[in-house]
Amino acid sequence: MLEILKAVVYGIVEGITEWLPVSSTGHMILLEEIMPMDVTQEFWNMFLVVVQLGAILAVVLLFWDRIFPFHFEEKKIVDWNIINLWCKILVACIPAGIVGVLFDDWLEEHLYNFWVVAVMLIAVGIIFILVEERNRGVKPLIRTTAELDYKVAFIIGLFQLVAAVFPGTSRSGATIIGALMLGVSRTVAAEFTFYLAIPVMFGASFLKLLSFGLSFTGLELGILLAGMIVSFLVSVIVIRFLMGYIKRHDFKVFGCYRIVLGVLVLLYFGVIEKII
Repeated sequence: MLEILKAVVYGIVEGITEWLPVSSTGHMILLEEIMPMDVTQEFWNMFLVVVQLGAILAVVLLFWDRIFPFHFEEKKIVDWNIINLWCKILVACIPAGIVGVLFDDWLEEHLYNFWVVAVMLIAVGIIFILVEERNRGVKPLIRTTAELDYKVAFIIGLFQLVAAVFPGTSRSGATIIGALMLGVSRTVAAEFTFYLAIPVMFGASFLKLLSFGLSFTGLELGILLAGMIVSFLVSVIVIRFLMGYIKRHDFKVFGCYRIVLGVLVLLYFGVIEKII
């Protein structure tokens, strides 16, 4: 029961931090240091990725009408604008997909530590503030997802690649920054980021499940399902909040949060933990 309760906490953290540009992987790694699960390392590595499926299902639910191109109850069976959008999404996912398939284990072994997480939390937080300052008073050039062309989509995908390599960057944070720098509105930047997560997370989860195998114990299955269900429910709330928030505010508050958290991580794991 204790491990199930831990999974609920992990699901809450995943559901909040997956969509806010504050790094879900970074928070999960830090939470593991504070509240580790009594599971095998192989299961933990799989759980850290597959728990994101709950979060991505929230995107599928909330944006179904905008991402599902087939409407059998209407005369217009195929919406080619949505098909075109999916082509752009897949183009944007190519860089991170290649690196994830080829170097996932190496990156996990060498870069998934508190030093990298802390540095990237601070660095991306500073960049958020600088980009928002640069864009203050400037009207965005791209205000709908239909206005995104393939070149812009691919460049946004390159920013996503940075997050795939360095934990603590935040996949949503990196893609939103890239989009803002290219003249994309905050609303479209966040929405396109949500869409990018669908193939990325499904692909990453599939590879992790394939690597782990489907031989779960009863406890492991309970932990995984609890984390996924909770992350789904929390994600629904957080996505709705974020889409409403950015219509009236910028991302500076998330930049400040990242900087403060990064400094606290450095202090705790670099100084306090050694003393303790």
